Amino acid sequence: MAVAQRFVCRECGRESLRWEGRCPGCDAWNAFDEAAPAPGRRRSGGAAPTESAGPRRLGDASGPAPDRLGVGLGDFDRVLGGGVVEGSIALLGGAPGIGKSTLLLQAAAAIAGRGPDVLYVSGEESEEQVRRRAERLGGGAARVLFAAETSVESVIAMAARLGPALLCVDSIQTTVVDGVVSAPGSITQVRDAADALRSFAKRSGTPTFLVGHVTKGGGIAGPRTLEHLVDVVLHFEGVRGEDARLLRATKNRFGRVGELAVYRMGEGGLAEVEDPGRTLFEERVPGPGSALTVTIEGARAVPVEVQALTSGSSQPSPRRMTTGYPARRLAMLLAVLERRGGISLERREVFVNVVNGFRISDPGADAGVLAALVSAELDRVVPPTAAFLGEAGLSGELRGIGERATRLRELARIGLRDVLLPPGPEGAARPADAPGGLAVHPVSSVRELIAWVRRHGAPVADGGPGGA
Repeated sequence: MAVAQRFVCRECGRESLRWEGRCPGCDAWNAFDEAAPAPGRRRSGGAAPTESAGPRRLGDASGPAPDRLGVGLGDFDRVLGGGVVEGSIALLGGAPGIGKSTLLLQAAAAIAGRGPDVLYVSGEESEEQVRRRAERLGGGAARVLFAAETSVESVIAMAARLGPALLCVDSIQTTVVDGVVSAPGSITQVRDAADALRSFAKRSGTPTFLVGHVTKGGGIAGPRTLEHLVDVVLHFEGVRGEDARLLRATKNRFGRVGELAVYRMGEGGLAEVEDPGRTLFEERVPGPGSALTVTIEGARAVPVEVQALTSGSSQPSPRRMTTGYPARRLAMLLAVLERRGGISLERREVFVNVVNGFRISDPGADAGVLAALVSAELDRVVPPTAAFLGEAGLSGELRGIGERATRLRELARIGLRDVLLPPGPEGAARPADAPGGLAVHPVSSVRELIAWVRRHGAPVADGGPGGA
């Protein structure tokens, strides 16, 4: 029986029965690759199927919780949910040169330095390249077992023979399955290699890390099934040219999704930023268009700085550019500012940037973005000890936020004195909820927020950065 030909988009994993120049799913051009048909399973000799153990009631299922192996890097363990779980498989993705291999080698070194064997397999770098990185990192990196190998069968055979406490494969796009007629990094190779390593991890109990490349859109390259196959998906992010790096869990079957760790790249590798909020506050240089807010990442409240710039434009369609903040939500805030706040930016170019490579998806940070935009347009510097919280509504109102107490505690801890946020459910700002030293200023609408910035913001000419 003839097998239908299939083509798969390398950007988003969409399948098609014919080649297409532009993917209907993600609009990527020339992204379709021919996928080799998966071999079918046949029973030899007409043997009867093996009978399974059958279903059981979940209430009757019992057994010890799976063991966790602590890596020994505090924030790395926290993002994983307490360490790597026995038999789990995790995918670490990030842009080229961001430091994925460095982070994984540091994790391997932390475990190997305590005695257990760790097997690090690379299909991208030679032994000499990895050895030099290990010398730079120091610690237990010299104890890590290394192999330059691309065959998944050879990798599994080595791991089965050595029985390491952790297996690291860098990267899944360079690993190939023998007998699969397809180039390394193709949809078929990535899918089959990941499935083989997943089966080995579950069968042997060996926790496994896979390094994955990302597409130009920021997603992990390969078929969408790759992220479904693994237990944990970690994204390692950063802005090129800056030393800040962010490790974020976007999928975790053994812990909380959204946990965040902050690192800085130095000559000796990646160093954890133990208190990113206080570091931000101490290094911040206030100016027009700058405002502080707090976003929730997992169980952690993280203060972030939002910068905005507005300028005149002679173009019929002024630019709206944003880094770290959703473009569609920015368009909504600009419309709310014009219709409900009386500040029109229709003929102005607007630029928004979340400092240090952070990405904001929390609607509770809308007020911070609004304050930055108003500050930039009015050329007023908001007080450096003030923060803005609240979700913007289309009617111009500011709505309440989740994790209110957690955010306020974090702001008080790093030394802020004023916070603007919507009133509580009973109509009051509930200043009694605020930790000591933090003054709560209730604002229920965008107009009230604008009025506060006008009243308390210092004009640039009076000493703000960029003044005359």
